[in-house]
This record gives sequence, structure tokens and C-alpha cells, in this order.
Amino acid sequence: MGPETIVPVLGIMTGIIIPVSVFIWLYFESKDKNKTILEISKNIDDPSKLEGLITMLDERKKEPIDYRRAGVVTLFTGVGLFLFGVFFLGSILKGVGALVTTIGVGQLIAGYLYPRESQELTSAVDAFEKK
Repeated sequence: MGPETIVPVLGIMTGIIIPVSVFIWLYFESKDKNKTILEISKNIDDPSKLEGLITMLDERKKEPIDYRRAGVVTLFTGVGLFLFGVFFLGSILKGVGALVTTIGVGQLIAGYLYPRESQELTSAVDAFEKK
């Protein structure tokens, strides 16, 4: 097994090791978070505080998608890929950059068609009514 076979094997293994390590990291992070919340919930006597703790867990799931922010990031990523293709790698990367740019423009348009303000107002009213 010479150096000409070691490099491709390491490249393939990198593609496997990185996603597996990310999943393991996310598992341990959520496990520690859940243990902490369990310990806190054991010491809470007030049910309303317990409900607040539960809503804190679901906070990220309830948050609406910000299409405008994602669109701007995707748009400029596409422009960067396009320019990289223009100056260095050629027409294939120009096509990929143009595709990513149009996806970013679509997300930006979706951000204006589906604004976040209505969701933010609804959550503010719900929080006020709980008081």
C-alpha cells in the first residue's frame, strides 16, 4: 500500500469521520442540557416556572425561519462561487455560482412574501396574555 492509495483512503475516511463526530458532539451536548434541565425541574415547586422551563426547550423550534437573512447569505455565497469560477476554475464553477445565487434570490423574495413580523406579534401577545 503506497502513498498513492493512502491519500484517497484518508480522504474517504475524512468524509465519514467528520459527520460521525458532529453527531456524537450534538448527542453529548443535548444529553448534558437535558440532565441540567432535569436537575432544575426537581427543585422547582411552582408549576408556572416549570412551564417556562419547558417552553425554553421548545424556543428554537417555534422560532420562524428568517428567509431574508438566509437569502442574503446564500446570495453572496453564490456570487463568491461565481467569481471564483471566473478567475480560477472555469465555467463549471460559474454555473454552480449562478445556481446558488438564484437560490439566494429566491430565498430573499420568500423573505418579503412571508415576513416574520406577524409571528413576532403573535408571540408577544401570547407572552403578554400569560401574565
